[in-house]
Amino acid sequence: MHSYFETLARYHIWATAKLLGHIDVISEEEYRRDCGLYFASIHGTLNHMLVGERNWYARIAGENSSIVALDTELESQRAALGHALDQASRRWSAWLATHPQQNYDGNLHYTRASGEPATAPFVAVLGHVFNHATHHRGQVTAALTAMGHACPELDFIYWAIAVQPTEIKQ
Repeated sequence: MHSYFETLARYHIWATAKLLGHIDVISEEEYRRDCGLYFASIHGTLNHMLVGERNWYARIAGENSSIVALDTELESQRAALGHALDQASRRWSAWLATHPQQNYDGNLHYTRASGEPATAPFVAVLGHVFNHATHHRGQVTAALTAMGHACPELDFIYWAIAVQPTEIKQ
C-alpha cells in the first residue's frame, strides 16, 4: 500500500502543477465566472480543493482544530491560491515518507467540518485525498473546455508514460 500511495502522491503533484499551468493563461473574468460547477467558478473549485487538502492533512496529522467549511475561501488572490495548492499537493510525499506501514491497517477517527465525529478505514481516507483532487481537476478541465481553451491531459496513464518506469515502484 505504501508504494501505491507514494505513486499517487507523485502523480498528484504533477497533475496539480499541470492544471495550474493551463489556468494561468485564462482571463480573470473566465477564472471567476460561474461555470455551473459545484463551487461555481474555477476559483471557487480551486479554493475547495485547497480546503480539502488542508482539512484532510490536518485530520491525518491530528490537527482537527484547523478544519474549515468546504466552501471557505482560503485565498482570494489567484496567484496565492495557485501557490498554496501547489505546496499543499507536495506535502503528501513528505508525510508518506515518514508514515509507518502498519498504520495503513487501522481506522482514522476524525471530525467532519460540521463538527460530527467520524471513523473510516485509513486507506480509504488516504485514497479519498487523491481521488477528491482528481475529481475536481476533472471539473476544472471540463470548464476550460467549455470556455474553448485547451485542456491538459491529466489522466494517470499519461503521467505514468511520461515518467521513467523505474520511478514507479512496483
